[in-house]
Amino acid sequence: MKYKNSSSFTHKQQDKIGVLITNLGTPDAPKKTELKRYLKEFLSDPRVVEVPRLIWWMILNFVILNIRPRRSAKAYSTVWTERGSPLMFHTQDQADALRTKLQEQYGEDLVLECAMRYGNPSVDSVISKMLDQGVRKLVVLPLYPQYCASTTASTFDAVATSLAKQRLIPELRFINHYHDFPAYIEAVADKIRAHWQTHGRADKLIFTYHGIPKRYLLNGDPYHCECHKTSRLLAENLGLEKSEYLVSFQSRFGREEWLQPYTDKTLMALPKEGVKSVQLVCPGFSADCLETIEEIGEENREYFLEAGGERYEYISALNAEPAHIEMLTQLLEQHLKGWSSSENTELRAELAIKLGAEK
Repeated sequence: MKYKNSSSFTHKQQDKIGVLITNLGTPDAPKKTELKRYLKEFLSDPRVVEVPRLIWWMILNFVILNIRPRRSAKAYSTVWTERGSPLMFHTQDQADALRTKLQEQYGEDLVLECAMRYGNPSVDSVISKMLDQGVRKLVVLPLYPQYCASTTASTFDAVATSLAKQRLIPELRFINHYHDFPAYIEAVADKIRAHWQTHGRADKLIFTYHGIPKRYLLNGDPYHCECHKTSRLLAENLGLEKSEYLVSFQSRFGREEWLQPYTDKTLMALPKEGVKSVQLVCPGFSADCLETIEEIGEENREYFLEAGGERYEYISALNAEPAHIEMLTQLLEQHLKGWSSSENTELRAELAIKLGAEK
């Protein structure tokens, strides 16, 4: 195997600290061709769909990729903006704000970039870019508060695959969850409180999370438990009784059982139980995207209102709001402790050249 070499490497190059934040990804445009390419990469990941590879390859290539891209393109077109995909520009805004915040402490010796697990910019391309800039210590933060093999572990796979191709790999730290990080709980709770101050409360507050097959839970994935812990901590912070909130799971796919209760089915049933107003928040999403804007903000609204509900409100994600950036900064600072990029590079270069190095 031929390993990647840094074209810009010299012994005089200042070693730097790198921070890589990642999110799931998005197509490059709300078009069928772009969705087909994106969905093929996403749904081909064995972490995402745990089905025997040959069987799944046939289902994916002969059925799903011939039907779903057109539908998904139509859905994406409803949330696309002048800045492009919401997930992309919110993540870029988060990266820009975090870079400014952290460089106040570490200076330009800290390099911070964002990447997408699927689509662009890819984890591999961004890591290569960071290493070329002299990053020798790297902390990776997937922006998923709750650990899940389909998201967090898949990101680790991508990082490991990228580093496996490098001649010089950096010292690595990987943050695999922050579902109970006090500053995260406080930031989400404050967001809900701010919404209440403007709009008042509803009959029920619903914490809705992206679903996964129940089989993954039974096989040991802690995602379900971490979602419930986040919800419990938020409820305690907000002073809610158990009767005042619900936990549900959205976005199921296929025929097998997923984590329950399902968000859509729950919303269809609540009006018959006398619940006429609801407020929904998605604590598992660090940035608004198709799943929050279209699925929760619009599609599930229709289910509730058609079932007899009268008031439906979606409380947006934290995105790049100051409280979120401050929380992520605190989280990263914990994992950056003990790292320094300072070194006498002139002396290092002089000694290396004496020993035969070219530069």
